[in-house]
Amino acid sequence: MLLPPIATDRLLIRPFQPADWPHILAYTSDPSTMTYIPEGVFTADKAESFVAENSSEQAEAYAVVHIEEQHVIGHMKFHLWFAPRTYEIGWVLHKHYHGRGYATEAAFALLKYGFESLHLHRIIATCQPENIPSYRVMEKLGMRREGHFRKCFHIGEDQWWDEYFYAILEDEWHQTSPGGA
Repeated sequence: MLLPPIATDRLLIRPFQPADWPHILAYTSDPSTMTYIPEGVFTADKAESFVAENSSEQAEAYAVVHIEEQHVIGHMKFHLWFAPRTYEIGWVLHKHYHGRGYATEAAFALLKYGFESLHLHRIIATCQPENIPSYRVMEKLGMRREGHFRKCFHIGEDQWWDEYFYAILEDEWHQTSPGGA
């Protein structure tokens, strides 16, 4: 299911367009940006494929466009997880846009859409314990840490990542969110 465009004060979250791939490559080719992303650093071919794969009804990621600057600054993962009415959310932004609240703003908009339009039961997010900015975003959104899984994510050869698991339930969203009903 492709999401409709979702606007915030500063951002537009929308399905990818074929011309987006150079913008995706601008941040996914940077090792410092991709440190905690399992897919690792993108090549031009990988960026093009990523955009193509996420331009269909089976999309799992969406472009984040800076409205004022009119270009893609990152992407949001937002897709069905393994349980009914449960989605996973995630984010990757160009490093020039870190620390300005963009990830929180985009994630908030997707949580709001998920709970208020899709009537989801639960939205989850994961990150490595070393990725402090990411789990701070989760906590700002009202998500709670449900687990710390040790060496649960295999990333190649003999390397394993620990993972924090966060979630928020629909009733929690409606009770605590300023955007909740």
